[in-house]
Amino acid sequence: MKVKIANKIELANNLPVSVIAGPCVIENKKETFDLAEHLKEICLRENINFIFKASYDKANRSSIDSYRGPGIDKGLEILAEVKESLKVPVLTDVHCVRDVQKTASVVDVIQIPAFLCRQTDLVVECAKTKIPVNVKKGQFLAPEDMEQVINKIKKFNNNISLTERGVSFGYKNLVVDYRSIEIMKQFDYPVIFDATHSVQKPGGLGNASGGDRQYVLPLARAAAAVGVAAVFAEVHKNPEKALSDGANSLDLKMFETLVKQIKNIDKLIKSF
Repeated sequence: MKVKIANKIELANNLPVSVIAGPCVIENKKETFDLAEHLKEICLRENINFIFKASYDKANRSSIDSYRGPGIDKGLEILAEVKESLKVPVLTDVHCVRDVQKTASVVDVIQIPAFLCRQTDLVVECAKTKIPVNVKKGQFLAPEDMEQVINKIKKFNNNISLTERGVSFGYKNLVVDYRSIEIMKQFDYPVIFDATHSVQKPGGLGNASGGDRQYVLPLARAAAAVGVAAVFAEVHKNPEKALSDGANSLDLKMFETLVKQIKNIDKLIKSF
């Protein structure tokens, strides 16, 4: 099964790998544009398809005092300008039903966060937009359970992709079972690997999530060796100063290395 995004990118498990990347959350317009330009340049140089991602609201934060984003109106305005000015497809996530239609009028891919992947009203509303829907597999779900999520969406929309982002392993830790990618491929929809959330440590800093950035590249290489439609990564020019998910975000140098590595591994694996 292929999913076409913005009439320019096709995602499929047997096609060359694509990249979905951007900051965890929109911090301001200038930084968002600057990062999107750099990411696009890297991907153009490496001849790999690029989808920009950023959130206008991070509803699932550890602390009530954590920065959530600029909100839907300002956030979608910035995403629309990135999309138009840089000519790149954009992806963002939604956390409540009331945001879905407005968000779908701007973005090219609408994403359902992992913790909300079983929320039927949200899943169905996203499906009804008819634009591609990317579903993060919940940290609490077996990969086989995603078939029921697919069934909810495909009653209205067959533009579906699934994302592996690790599974809870005790408290404040995630692990990746690479069998999960192969199991979800059996549903015949594109499978994406979220390389940066997979090294997250939920609540690991007490009032915020921690992470093990040093493991992002090896996990991404392993996913490319299994064979995926795309790799998802959160990137920040200065991860130590990021307002969300800095501990597991890549800087631009690490991102460029990731792109080169997964492209070469993907080419080798899919040549057989």
